Amino acid sequence: MPLLTKRHFFVFVYLIISCIISNLKPQFLRMKKAIHDSIHLGSFTLLLLIAFSIPSFSQSKKPTLEGRWDLTIQREGKSQPSWLEVMHSGMRTWVGHFVGPSGSSRPVSRINIDSNNFSFAIPAQWEDGTGDLKLEASFTNEKISGTVTFPDGKNYPVTAVRAPKLASTVPQWGVPMKLFNGKDLTGWKALGENQWVVENGILRSPKSGANIRTEKTFTDFKLHIEFRYPKGSNSGVYLRGRYEVQIEDSKGVEPWIGGFGAVYGFIKPSEMPAKDAGEWQAYDITLVGRKVTVVANGKTIILNQEIPGITGGALDSNEGEPGPIYMQGDHGPIEYRNIIITPVK
Repeated sequence: MPLLTKRHFFVFVYLIISCIISNLKPQFLRMKKAIHDSIHLGSFTLLLLIAFSIPSFSQSKKPTLEGRWDLTIQREGKSQPSWLEVMHSGMRTWVGHFVGPSGSSRPVSRINIDSNNFSFAIPAQWEDGTGDLKLEASFTNEKISGTVTFPDGKNYPVTAVRAPKLASTVPQWGVPMKLFNGKDLTGWKALGENQWVVENGILRSPKSGANIRTEKTFTDFKLHIEFRYPKGSNSGVYLRGRYEVQIEDSKGVEPWIGGFGAVYGFIKPSEMPAKDAGEWQAYDITLVGRKVTVVANGKTIILNQEIPGITGGALDSNEGEPGPIYMQGDHGPIEYRNIIITPVK
């Protein structure tokens, strides 16, 4: 029986490496047997066999779950946004992060993947109930479909699409515009029974109640916003209605991912420049693609950092679309003034 020439050998090694990289071991084994059985047919036939095998390899590549996903849960007649990131840890383990309709990003210590199906369970965070939050679904390269079970035992359908990359480009800024006219709620709408009032050029929520958003939506922008809270209160500014920059009475507290100036659950500020409760403070925020810079009270505390995905309380998970500026009014009294946005051209 004739042996493979040196040239054939290197072609064969190349295909082995390609198979391993593409995770196509079954196809490789079939091709190896075919090459072995056909060596006696001669070099020309062997090369033809290899050439015609390559297209079928690329067409047989299995879908992968790895990456970031924008989830939507259909819960009691409402669409609730969530988010999932899946990554490999070592050779055989899959881990990730999950953001539910409320709360912050939490780690997923193990994601079980079997063919085109996957599942995981994580402890409750802010949800009602004593059980785990569980997700079971199937996936393709571009979509997820399945069921989420909340800690109270209730099941709801969930779907997902891959999160867009939101590439950062060098922006050309447009003309600054006032989002709040200091006189009334023109250009704003409360998301529920309204408790927001305008007094002396200040947009006030005197008690916990509805959140509020702009009617206009934006992609990339620079935002200046001033705020004041009483002792112990809490609010947040959502960029595109999806990424919360936390507002919290935090003076004297070490920076953390849930405190003043943080992108809630994702990015911790580099220092804590919060003032005393009752003083006016300011954020200057730049958002381009997924990259965010936060300047709090004149100090840069987050510099051009990537926001991985939506934060809890987001309006939706449609990350590729423009979104509003949206402020929390459901975590205690809060006041805002001088809200100015400079959108990209």
